[in-house]
Amino acid sequence: MPPALPAPELAAARTASAATGLKNLQQLIQLRWIAVFGQIVTIEVVHYGFGIPIPVRSMLAVLAALVLFNIASLLRWRTRREVTNAELLFALLVDVGMLTAQLYLAGGAANPFVFLYLLQVILGAVLLPAWATWTMVAVTSACFAGLALFAQPLPLRPDHDRGLASPYVLGMLVCFALNAALLVTFIGRIAANLRERDTRLAALRQRAAEEEHIVRMGLLASGAAHELGTPLSTLDVILGDWQHLPHFSSDPELAQDVAEMQTQVRRCKSIVSGILLSAGETRGESSSATTVCTFLDDVVADWRRRRPDNRLSYLNRFGQDLPMVSDSALKQMIGNVLDNAFEASPGMQEFEAARTDDALLLAVRDRGPGFAPAMLQHIGKPYQSTKGRPGGGLGLFLVVNVARTLGGSVAARNRAEGGAELLITLPLTAIVLPADDAEDAHG
Repeated sequence: MPPALPAPELAAARTASAATGLKNLQQLIQLRWIAVFGQIVTIEVVHYGFGIPIPVRSMLAVLAALVLFNIASLLRWRTRREVTNAELLFALLVDVGMLTAQLYLAGGAANPFVFLYLLQVILGAVLLPAWATWTMVAVTSACFAGLALFAQPLPLRPDHDRGLASPYVLGMLVCFALNAALLVTFIGRIAANLRERDTRLAALRQRAAEEEHIVRMGLLASGAAHELGTPLSTLDVILGDWQHLPHFSSDPELAQDVAEMQTQVRRCKSIVSGILLSAGETRGESSSATTVCTFLDDVVADWRRRRPDNRLSYLNRFGQDLPMVSDSALKQMIGNVLDNAFEASPGMQEFEAARTDDALLLAVRDRGPGFAPAMLQHIGKPYQSTKGRPGGGLGLFLVVNVARTLGGSVAARNRAEGGAELLITLPLTAIVLPADDAEDAHG
């Protein structure tokens, strides 16, 4: 069973369905214009070409009504509101009614164009649910029967033995060709609309599943951080007490080891605090106002302290600085990408920040082996990794989801000169403080 869509994905799914309904209504409007043009040509050819007497004025009046209805449908389409199945059914029933009126005036069931009813039924089968499709079948069947009983006769002999010289056989040929051409053209377009909708819904379900995975990982990390907080604090206190004991203070080497142990314990506490901060549970810290350039510089400085043997080349080309709030998740995301570059290429890493239009571009490059082709096709999927260890691949998975949460995107490629490049695009509206908030933060 596919996962239930959360509220944002559910809204997006409804938007996708609404867009599909509008596209299908547009196809019906285009098909109706073709029908108007085709009926004008048919009336002219039959009446003036073959000299067959038909009530031209009455048929043109019906045609005018069809034109007015199509103009109304066009105005409805331009409102961009969701098109319901009931509206599509009503539109098809109007088309059936107009076709029935024209056939009533021109021979009824004996008219070779009576098989255009099949086009309406097939469109209903593609566009509508089962109950509406069977409604179309019932209505068209009743119209056919009514035409056989009550329609005005058409002074046209079947004379099938004359082949294509027979106006009746020629009309059947035109009707068949018209049905086939319209079905191939418009059913293909409608099917493409439905496939596009299904693809978008499948992508939304996949996103919902990935975000559920993220939530579970976050809960696990948050729970572990809570459990680790107390023993780490206890260790920090004990190590602090040890430093003052004569046995440790008299031995410089032992005192240095204790100090190093205390430093590492405090680093672990800092990591735990960062996890809880990302989960929205602060441990006494609060978000601080900063700027984009300062934030990036601080992230790089912190990462360099954690990786003293790095070979990172950092270039900040963001330009005019903008205010923002220091984001722990964004900081961890950038650090994760830099860690991956370091592990792939210890001798060289590049980090470049730039601005294009209204987006922040972050590019991380290395000279490692690059991405495997299979990974490039599924970038950001969990457990897609070349490291060969359990849990590998979660780093990029988290990077992609953090970027997507901010409305951004992540793209990966292998460089021609060797190595890999990861390009993160983040909209500035998601990370930059509005002018009023920025003034309050510095006030």
